[in-house]
Amino acid sequence: MLGYIPPGNINLSVVQITITRGIRQALYFIGAFSFVEVLFTFGVMRFVRWLSSEINLENSIDIVMIVMFGVLGLITWKSRKEMPKEDYSKKDSIKYGLLLGVVNPMQIPYWLFVGTYLIEHEWIDIGYLSLSIFSIGSGIGAGLALYGFARFAKYIQEKFTLSSYIVSKSIALLFFALSAYHICKVTYIHCIK
Repeated sequence: MLGYIPPGNINLSVVQITITRGIRQALYFIGAFSFVEVLFTFGVMRFVRWLSSEINLENSIDIVMIVMFGVLGLITWKSRKEMPKEDYSKKDSIKYGLLLGVVNPMQIPYWLFVGTYLIEHEWIDIGYLSLSIFSIGSGIGAGLALYGFARFAKYIQEKFTLSSYIVSKSIALLFFALSAYHICKVTYIHCIK
């Protein structure tokens, strides 16, 4: 649950879906995303020691984040003036949740760090049953955090009567800011440091 509290591509997508499509579509998205979270958590936690020795994610995650936040920012910026369609099928939100669940670049490094910490301190067993329960809890936690973002977005929209134009523009600017942060980080690490 804690991994989805800071602003990122997933929780900002939930906010945008809630504002533009409604809470029901956000719930379909959250359900699909949480399902993928359970699978990824189980897989990464099962192989955390091997992954941490084989994968050097130091710079590649930052590059992926730059591209992903830039693309999400551009898509959101381009669609800011479009009026949202009134009728969305639940399949669209489910597909989008599955897609973002699979291409979420922060899942692997997050669970490598957290998984290594939990396993090294013997707070979790790497047996199938223990990891299955832990993974389901991870999916439920992600779903609850994202549901909180969806309810908050709905509350803000109702209280302040925000248009989808303002929300989309704000989210696009936040995506660009997150991309710029990663550009500065990579530049600092490779050119200044």
